[in-house]
Amino acid sequence: MKRFALLLALAPLSACGLHPMYAGGGSGKVATALSAIEVAPIQGKSGWLMANALNDRLGNRGTSPRYRLEVKLEDRITGLGVRQDDSVTRERRILRARYQLVDLTQGAVVLDATAGSDAGIDVVNSEYATIAAEDTAMERLATIVADEITGRLALFATRGGASVATGGPAGAASVPADVNP
Repeated sequence: MKRFALLLALAPLSACGLHPMYAGGGSGKVATALSAIEVAPIQGKSGWLMANALNDRLGNRGTSPRYRLEVKLEDRITGLGVRQDDSVTRERRILRARYQLVDLTQGAVVLDATAGSDAGIDVVNSEYATIAAEDTAMERLATIVADEITGRLALFATRGGASVATGGPAGAASVPADVNP
Protein backbone atom coordinates (compact mmCIF):
# COMPACT_ATOMS: atom_id res chain seq x y z
CA MET A 1 0.00 0.00 0.00
CA LYS A 2 2.82 2.43 0.86
CA ARG A 3 4.58 1.57 -2.38
CA PHE A 4 1.42 2.33 -4.36
CA ALA A 5 1.01 5.66 -2.56
CA LEU A 6 4.63 6.54 -3.37
CA LEU A 7 4.08 5.75 -7.06
CA LEU A 8 0.98 7.92 -7.11
CA ALA A 9 2.89 10.78 -5.50
CA LEU A 10 5.77 10.50 -7.98
CA ALA A 11 3.64 10.10 -11.11
CA PRO A 12 3.11 13.86 -11.64
CA LEU A 13 6.87 14.42 -11.48
CA SER A 14 7.51 12.36 -14.59
CA ALA A 15 4.95 14.42 -16.49
CA CYS A 16 6.65 17.72 -15.60
CA GLY A 17 9.90 16.77 -17.33
CA LEU A 18 12.04 15.92 -14.32
CA HIS A 19 14.67 13.33 -15.14
CA PRO A 20 17.43 11.88 -12.97
CA MET A 21 20.67 13.72 -13.65
CA TYR A 22 22.91 10.73 -13.03
CA ALA A 23 20.80 8.17 -14.90
CA GLY A 24 22.88 5.30 -16.18
CA GLY A 25 25.33 5.36 -13.28
CA GLY A 26 29.01 5.40 -14.19
CA SER A 27 28.32 4.86 -17.86
CA GLY A 28 25.57 7.49 -18.14
CA LYS A 29 25.74 10.72 -20.11
CA VAL A 30 26.67 12.96 -17.18
CA ALA A 31 29.26 10.60 -15.64
CA THR A 32 30.91 10.15 -19.04
CA ALA A 33 30.99 13.91 -19.66
CA LEU A 34 32.39 14.65 -16.18
CA SER A 35 35.11 12.03 -16.58
CA ALA A 36 36.28 13.82 -19.76
CA ILE A 37 37.26 16.92 -17.72
CA GLU A 38 40.80 17.41 -16.48
CA VAL A 39 41.49 19.81 -13.65
CA ALA A 40 44.33 22.24 -14.30
CA PRO A 41 46.74 22.72 -11.36
CA ILE A 42 45.49 25.27 -8.83
CA GLN A 43 47.98 27.31 -6.79
CA GLY A 44 48.44 27.09 -3.04
CA LYS A 45 47.31 24.78 -0.27
CA SER A 46 43.65 25.68 -0.83
CA GLY A 47 44.20 24.99 -4.54
CA TRP A 48 45.62 21.57 -3.79
CA LEU A 49 42.60 20.76 -1.62
CA MET A 50 40.21 22.04 -4.29
CA ALA A 51 41.92 20.11 -7.11
CA ASN A 52 41.76 16.88 -5.10
CA ALA A 53 38.09 17.41 -4.26
CA LEU A 54 37.27 18.13 -7.92
CA ASN A 55 39.24 15.13 -9.19
CA ASP A 56 37.42 12.89 -6.69
CA ARG A 57 34.04 14.11 -7.96
CA LEU A 58 34.79 14.20 -11.68
CA GLY A 59 36.23 10.69 -11.78
CA ASN A 60 38.64 11.13 -14.70
CA ARG A 61 39.38 7.53 -15.60
CA GLY A 62 42.61 8.19 -17.47
CA THR A 63 40.80 8.88 -20.72
CA SER A 64 41.98 11.66 -22.96
CA PRO A 65 40.20 14.79 -21.73
CA ARG A 66 37.87 16.82 -23.90
CA TYR A 67 37.70 19.73 -21.46
CA ARG A 68 40.06 21.45 -19.04
CA LEU A 69 38.72 23.08 -15.88
CA GLU A 70 40.70 26.16 -14.87
CA VAL A 71 40.04 27.45 -11.36
CA LYS A 72 41.27 30.61 -9.63
CA LEU A 73 40.64 30.81 -5.89
CA GLU A 74 40.26 33.72 -3.54
CA ASP A 75 40.67 32.72 0.11
CA ARG A 76 40.10 35.35 2.81
CA ILE A 77 39.87 35.34 6.59
CA THR A 78 38.17 38.31 8.22
CA GLY A 79 37.96 39.06 11.94
CA LEU A 80 34.40 39.61 13.19
CA GLY A 81 34.01 39.61 16.95
CA VAL A 82 36.32 42.05 18.77
CA ARG A 83 36.86 42.33 22.51
CA GLN A 84 37.58 45.55 24.42
CA ASP A 85 41.31 44.76 24.19
CA ASP A 86 40.99 44.64 20.32
CA SER A 87 41.52 40.88 20.14
CA VAL A 88 39.42 38.95 17.64
CA THR A 89 37.02 36.32 18.98
CA ARG A 90 35.41 35.14 15.74
CA GLU A 91 36.62 34.85 12.15
CA ARG A 92 34.90 34.29 8.83
CA ARG A 93 36.74 32.32 6.16
CA ILE A 94 35.50 32.92 2.63
CA LEU A 95 36.46 30.78 -0.35
CA ARG A 96 35.46 31.94 -3.81
CA ALA A 97 36.31 30.20 -7.05
CA ARG A 98 36.13 31.55 -10.57
CA TYR A 99 36.20 28.66 -12.96
CA GLN A 100 36.25 28.25 -16.69
CA LEU A 101 35.60 25.12 -18.69
CA VAL A 102 37.74 25.12 -21.82
CA ASP A 103 36.86 22.90 -24.79
CA LEU A 104 40.25 21.47 -25.79
CA THR A 105 39.18 20.73 -29.37
CA GLN A 106 38.21 24.35 -30.07
CA GLY A 107 40.27 26.15 -27.43
CA ALA A 108 37.14 28.10 -26.46
CA VAL A 109 35.72 28.79 -23.02
CA VAL A 110 32.31 27.11 -22.93
CA LEU A 111 31.44 27.83 -19.30
CA ASP A 112 32.57 30.75 -17.14
CA ALA A 113 31.13 30.93 -13.64
CA THR A 114 31.85 31.48 -9.96
CA ALA A 115 31.16 29.49 -6.83
CA GLY A 116 31.77 30.22 -3.19
CA SER A 117 31.01 29.57 0.42
CA ASP A 118 32.05 30.75 3.86
CA ALA A 119 32.55 29.34 7.35
CA GLY A 120 32.69 30.79 10.83
CA ILE A 121 35.64 30.07 13.10
CA ASP A 122 35.90 30.61 16.86
CA VAL A 123 39.20 32.17 17.90
CA VAL A 124 40.36 30.67 21.20
CA ASN A 125 43.35 31.26 23.47
CA SER A 126 45.29 28.41 21.89
CA GLU A 127 46.95 29.53 18.65
CA TYR A 128 47.30 25.87 17.61
CA ALA A 129 43.56 25.27 18.04
CA THR A 130 42.72 28.38 16.01
CA ILE A 131 45.05 27.35 13.17
CA ALA A 132 43.58 23.83 13.22
CA ALA A 133 40.06 25.31 13.03
CA GLU A 134 41.08 27.51 10.08
CA ASP A 135 42.54 24.48 8.28
CA THR A 136 39.44 22.40 8.96
CA ALA A 137 37.27 25.23 7.66
CA MET A 138 39.35 25.34 4.46
CA GLU A 139 38.95 21.59 3.93
CA ARG A 140 35.19 21.87 4.42
CA LEU A 141 34.93 24.89 2.11
CA ALA A 142 36.95 23.17 -0.62
CA THR A 143 34.50 20.26 -0.47
CA ILE A 144 31.43 22.51 -0.57
CA VAL A 145 32.72 24.62 -3.47
CA ALA A 146 33.86 21.51 -5.39
CA ASP A 147 30.33 20.11 -5.00
CA GLU A 148 28.86 23.36 -6.32
CA ILE A 149 31.22 23.39 -9.32
CA THR A 150 30.52 19.72 -10.06
CA GLY A 151 26.79 20.33 -9.94
CA ARG A 152 27.12 23.17 -12.43
CA LEU A 153 29.28 21.01 -14.70
CA ALA A 154 26.72 18.19 -14.48
CA LEU A 155 23.97 20.62 -15.47
CA PHE A 156 26.14 21.72 -18.39
CA ALA A 157 26.55 18.06 -19.42
CA THR A 158 22.81 17.28 -19.18
CA ARG A 159 22.14 20.07 -21.63
CA GLY A 160 24.54 18.50 -24.11
CA GLY A 161 27.23 21.11 -23.63
CA ALA A 162 24.78 23.97 -24.11
CA SER A 163 25.31 27.15 -22.19
CA VAL A 164 23.56 27.04 -18.82
CA ALA A 165 22.44 30.67 -19.08
CA THR A 166 20.81 30.68 -22.49
CA GLY A 167 20.37 27.06 -23.45
CA GLY A 168 22.10 27.98 -26.72
CA PRO A 169 25.14 26.42 -28.35
CA ALA A 170 28.33 25.83 -26.41
CA GLY A 171 30.28 29.01 -25.87
CA ALA A 172 27.22 31.18 -26.46
CA ALA A 173 27.39 33.03 -23.14
CA SER A 174 29.29 33.24 -19.93
CA VAL A 175 27.38 32.05 -16.92
CA PRO A 176 27.45 33.85 -13.59
CA ALA A 177 26.78 31.50 -10.67
CA ASP A 178 25.25 32.37 -7.35
CA VAL A 179 27.88 33.20 -4.78
CA ASN A 180 27.17 33.05 -1.10
CA PRO A 181 27.69 36.43 0.61
